[in-house]
Amino acid sequence: MEFWTKRTLKSVFIPGGLILLGAVLLLKAQVLPLTAAGVNFFYYAVFIAALLLAWRFHSTRILFSSVVLLLAHHAIEWYGQGRIQTAGEGRVAFEAVALLLPLNFVFLTFFQERGREGRVLFWFLALLFFESIFVAALARPDQPSAFLHFSVLQSYTWRVPQPAMLMYVVAVCLLIVRISQFHKAIDNGMLWSLIAVCIGLEAGGAGKLGTAYFGVAGFILASSVIENSYSLAYQDELTGLHSRRAFNDALLRLKPPYSIAAVDIDHFKSINDSYGHDTGDQVLRLVASRIARVSGGGEPFRVGGEEFTILFPGRMVLDIVDHLELLRMEIENSSFRLRTGEDRRKTPRDSERRSSGKQGKRKNVSSQTSEFLSVTVSMGVAESHPKLSPDQVIQHADKALYRAKKNGRNRIDMVIVARRKKGEAKMGGPAQL
Repeated sequence: MEFWTKRTLKSVFIPGGLILLGAVLLLKAQVLPLTAAGVNFFYYAVFIAALLLAWRFHSTRILFSSVVLLLAHHAIEWYGQGRIQTAGEGRVAFEAVALLLPLNFVFLTFFQERGREGRVLFWFLALLFFESIFVAALARPDQPSAFLHFSVLQSYTWRVPQPAMLMYVVAVCLLIVRISQFHKAIDNGMLWSLIAVCIGLEAGGAGKLGTAYFGVAGFILASSVIENSYSLAYQDELTGLHSRRAFNDALLRLKPPYSIAAVDIDHFKSINDSYGHDTGDQVLRLVASRIARVSGGGEPFRVGGEEFTILFPGRMVLDIVDHLELLRMEIENSSFRLRTGEDRRKTPRDSERRSSGKQGKRKNVSSQTSEFLSVTVSMGVAESHPKLSPDQVIQHADKALYRAKKNGRNRIDMVIVARRKKGEAKMGGPAQL
């Protein structure tokens, strides 16, 4: 797991962190007047939007997170009668909600995003029902004293009780770990909405300021659904690189001079046939992680299967060939440890078991727990010319890639444009590394 890479930092702070930072600055500076009508309109508008977006895009975790925040805020306002309470049943309800909110987010972190919504919904509603009974039982009029307002740290002066604050720290750390692993916009939304809620509770939970921060939390949840949909459209889910759709959009914006490198994993079909598709996916992810760190200003894309393309705006072939050679050597010197356990997709079917010719071709990964696999890549590079369209440059890069594979693989073949006096483009002879 790689912490604090550029991609991880972007996944952690964008867009939720920027939204919350902007909201805090606006509310602290009082740029916008906090009228009760305006705050309530914003509050209900963003939560309706979050619920509708989550339902439309089948985002179970955002849907349930929005419901949790709505119920929690209304419980605080109901028992506190719309005011910030320092004692009595309103304070007890506040402390109970402050503790249950991060606990619910911890549970929701492990919920499946799609699939089995009916069963998950049943158990989630049951959980909310018992939590509502728990808060109602604690906040009875005959129990006016706070039940969580004790301090291990004597200098602690926050409104949120220390046990609840501890749960917020646990939930935030858990979500940061998940973001660093999976880079999902949904986790980003849950992380920063939870932090916004914590700030809102510290502001009292009720009243205009507390309601405003709960509204900001709902806005962050809604934005995470939109960001997640964008990522699915423009980001390859398996490798985390930009997708073919993003590549096509980048070509429309590309202006000469530029170079294009076509990258292909050598013998990838044999890897899938020998070790199974799970191992093939592992190889794709790890090779993509190396390609993502390519130097020289390259922008990598996964354009299909084991094929990658790297765009180098403003660079010609001779400017980038050293950077590509470093990338090729890094991948060549990397070894990938095979996962234990057999891939169910490579298990022979009944018809295959009956065919003696197809038995025994695949290796049993489960018996090779310490086996390491090395892979290499071949590359073809071509550069722009005023007489060549981007599609033609891609074709030249693909032809160079084909020559690299034909001449032994694990090499770079490049095509350099030779200019004639009349300005015609003549592709120079293949140069190999």
